[in-house]
Amino acid sequence: MQIDFSIFNPKARPLLGLDISTSAVKMVELTESGKETYRLERYGIEYLQRDAVVDGNIANFDAVSEAVHKCWRRLGTSTKFVAMSLPTAAVITKKIILPANLRETEMEVQVESEANQYIPFALDEVNLDFQVLGAVPSSPEEVEVLIAASRKEKVEDRVACAEAAELKPLVMDVESFAVQAAFELVRKQVPAKGKDQIVALVDIGAVATKVMVMKDDQLVYSREQAFGGGQLTQDIMRAYGMSAEEAESIKRSGSAPENYESELLRPFIEGLAVEVSRALQFFFSSTQFNQVHHIVLAGGCAAIAGIDEVVANRTQIPTIIANPFAGMVPSSKVRPRQLMADAPLLMVACGLAMRRSDQ
Repeated sequence: MQIDFSIFNPKARPLLGLDISTSAVKMVELTESGKETYRLERYGIEYLQRDAVVDGNIANFDAVSEAVHKCWRRLGTSTKFVAMSLPTAAVITKKIILPANLRETEMEVQVESEANQYIPFALDEVNLDFQVLGAVPSSPEEVEVLIAASRKEKVEDRVACAEAAELKPLVMDVESFAVQAAFELVRKQVPAKGKDQIVALVDIGAVATKVMVMKDDQLVYSREQAFGGGQLTQDIMRAYGMSAEEAESIKRSGSAPENYESELLRPFIEGLAVEVSRALQFFFSSTQFNQVHHIVLAGGCAAIAGIDEVVANRTQIPTIIANPFAGMVPSSKVRPRQLMADAPLLMVACGLAMRRSDQ
């Protein structure tokens, strides 16, 4: 079986980061402005109609591909090459140890043999890729290798969506890897750049909250729980007899009925802070760690004014809003104030846009 699931080795050419989430299509274009420094050229967000993407799967192909095309047109870029990602739950990853002296073809054979043990599907039903992470510290003759595999239809659906929008996908990444790449930019906003500290990145999406705990550049814990911005949408629909589209409009525009903030928004924020606190308790009880030094909030709900203060008060942990573009000089096409509001939504797209220089 040919190994062609190109998570790990993008071509060194400019790529648009294309993130298809439950609620929106997001695109980011970066250019390199120095060693490990970037300039934000442009970005776009195109919100999706309800149920266009369900549980990470593209349920309404036409709606999603049209949104991708609209987003790209609005960007006004000539770049058509894109890096995309699969939901983390759609990818099986496994670290294995192999002899360091294997040629690449020999390593491919070994990876396939190992993958047979860990992947509950026939190998001809999956896209498979691997990356050598480096030498095993205790055994220089061996290397640690990361295997990633996903069902072919999961990859093909997203590739087809991009191609229907006249774009050319070159890289298929994993959402959690893309977030970790963007987190390297966010880490600069944490005191001492987060060195020797434990930082919890809490990504609050439409239907789920993902918690990733990092110590330096190592992911030490991850968990997903069913709580997201969709809860607030449902509350608005019930309270005011609105459609999902009208409720989403209220969340984004802020032009809400008088009692919205006191009766719906504040209780939702308080509930979200409780969920974050609960997620950290799970982290403490299931690992050897008993402290988190900083919380970084990402995702659509992180744009709610004052949410960082409420989470900080509830958890008693310093909390900031993720902004991977904080250290960048954006191009004149980017409106700085709007970017401040949108930045927490763009972690995955930003991480994907970084991939072209990620050898």
